[in-house]
Amino acid sequence: MRHDEEPAAGPDGGKLSEGVGPFTTRLTLRGSGGAEAVWESRRARRRGSLTVRRADGTAPVVHRADARALARMRTLNAVAAVTFTLGGLLFAAGAALALTGAAATAVSATYFGGGLFFNLGGYASLLQSVNAPRRPAGAYRLETKAWRWWSYEPMRIDWLSNFLLFAGTLVFGLNLLDSFLQGLSTQQAARLVWAPDVIGCVLFLISGQLALAEVCHAPTGVRPHDLGWWIVTVNMAGSALFMIAALADLVTPGAHVPVSLTISNIGTLAGALCFAATGVLQWFEHP
Repeated sequence: MRHDEEPAAGPDGGKLSEGVGPFTTRLTLRGSGGAEAVWESRRARRRGSLTVRRADGTAPVVHRADARALARMRTLNAVAAVTFTLGGLLFAAGAALALTGAAATAVSATYFGGGLFFNLGGYASLLQSVNAPRRPAGAYRLETKAWRWWSYEPMRIDWLSNFLLFAGTLVFGLNLLDSFLQGLSTQQAARLVWAPDVIGCVLFLISGQLALAEVCHAPTGVRPHDLGWWIVTVNMAGSALFMIAALADLVTPGAHVPVSLTISNIGTLAGALCFAATGVLQWFEHP
């Protein structure tokens, strides 16, 4: 069977949808001739492919998006991989500076630089969902749409996950800007610095849970032979460590120091290294 040959989906066929809640993460289409096409959300978005199985049992054929879509996907993947790697490394450097007692302005500036890279990486990830090749209804192929800088598709699990990721990076940006402010009271610091930090962590964790569901076609799962699973899992670990760091950084009313500055810095360092590792792994998940 040629790669460009498309079995017809007829009225005698059917479909099997898998996913979580209202989200479809894998769809198996059965044609009248017995052939099957398997579309998976992450594979279509990151690899630009779907798999067609013939009724005669011969080797499955991978149908890929066209060259224009694949070029877009490689470019966006490279941008996201580089920016998340650099952002993670800068955050790790900021935490290391804090652990060594460096000046607060140097620590804040390093974190802010890392935050800018996270912003860019989050937006590049969202663009991957916005411009992912689509599967026309009833078809065994992927179709390239016109380039868009934005879309609103909350019923797509990949779009929602990446939108929340991008929103989390923007909230972190507010936190990092406010961290330059001096002479804040405990209440002001909690409102302007600590609260955005925690909100950003919550958005990261929700985004990561949606991404895990997209990979596993279930709320959770273990898929050690799937690179996408490793990327999502390491990213979730980084988000959890950032949340621990944020909680340890809280200054309670009447106190003058965080709950544990050491735990906060170590958590930030470990979480940032997880995000940097995620960026490196992402290099290898492309068409």
